Order: sequence, then structure tokens, then C-alpha cells
Amino acid sequence: MARPVKKTPDQWKEEILGAARQLFLLKGYEETSVSDIMDLAGGAKGMFYRFFQSKEEVIHILGNQMFFENNPFEAVRGRKDLNGLQKIRALLAVNRSDPDRNQIHAQAASILKDPRILTAAVEENRRVLTPLWLELLEEGRRDGSVKTEYARELSQLLPLVNFWMLPSVFPGTEEELRHRYGFVVEVLAHMGLPIFDDETVSFAEKLMGDLAGREGEEA
Repeated sequence: MARPVKKTPDQWKEEILGAARQLFLLKGYEETSVSDIMDLAGGAKGMFYRFFQSKEEVIHILGNQMFFENNPFEAVRGRKDLNGLQKIRALLAVNRSDPDRNQIHAQAASILKDPRILTAAVEENRRVLTPLWLELLEEGRRDGSVKTEYARELSQLLPLVNFWMLPSVFPGTEEELRHRYGFVVEVLAHMGLPIFDDETVSFAEKLMGDLAGREGEEA
């Protein structure tokens, strides 16, 4: 009889993340237990805690992993047919075209109520997204498509806007979230960054409705 192949720690981590990803997309984060994840991964529950502290940590890691799998900044970086502003609009289109990642991010919004997780998320956004935004904003300034003297400040602001729009971080009704979004659209346009087209607005409004609904169900 063939002996079972022993998995390495890295293999176990990927198996657990893959099982969690599948279940979160199928059943939802709240409806998925650690036992469910390990049943699908094919290991004992104790194996989960060898690699992860909690289910919250897993969905946080998954969000990051899925971003780098389909990084919208990388998708537009080499485009020679677009100027800086067009690249920014294109990356927003790439971002909203990934339903699995958007679903995971929406489900993960609730865990940001934990100050420790929120702090880590803010730091990661600052470290990863700010340089990527600055690169595109500076490109737009050079080609004239982005007319602002505040490229560095905008690159720091944009990764934080996501948190302000989450009712789990800054509580608000759907109507209040829409008003916040309108404020962001106007401020960025005034700062020389008119990046929101009709499709982006429609996507954001649907997302805000979903987030407000989730928050209402959890309250």
C-alpha cells in the first residue's frame, strides 16, 4: 500500500487558504467555520491553528493574495496607448471586473472593526498602494492628463478613502455613504483627478448598498 504523501507547511497553508477561499465564495465568511475549512482541506482542526490565529486572519490574507494575483496597477503599467489619467480609469475598471476579489473584500469589511486588524490594513495600504498611486499620478502630471500640484498627497489619501467608505469603520446609512462618495468624487475632480466615470459610479453605489445591508444585518 502506498504511503500518504506528507505535505510541507507551505502546502498546508495553501490548502487551507484555498479551502477558505472556496467556502467564503460559496457560503459566505460568517457561515463558514474553521471546522468547515479543515474538512475541505483534509486536516484536523488543530492544523489550522498551526498556521493561522483566526478566521479573520485568513480572510485578511486572502484579500491581499487575490490583489497580487490580479494587480490592477500591473495590468495598466505597460500600456503605451493610455495616458496617466486613462490608466487610472482603466485600473478601476480592472478592479471592478474581478467579482471573486470584490466579494472577499466586501465580506472582510466587518473584521476591520478590530482595531488591530484595521491598523494592519491601513499600514499595508500605505506601504503597498501609496507608491503605486504616486507612480501613476506622476505619470499623469508629466503627460498633462492629471493637473494637480498634490500628487504625493493624493497618493497618500487615496488608499485611506476605502476605509472612510466602510460603514464598519465609519458607521453610516446607505444614504450617508452615497453622500460621502459624492463628496470624494467632487474633491478629487477639484484636485485635478476626475477619475470616476458612469460605470465606476454605478459599481460604487451597488457596493455601498451591499455594505450598508451587511452592516445592518450584523447590527
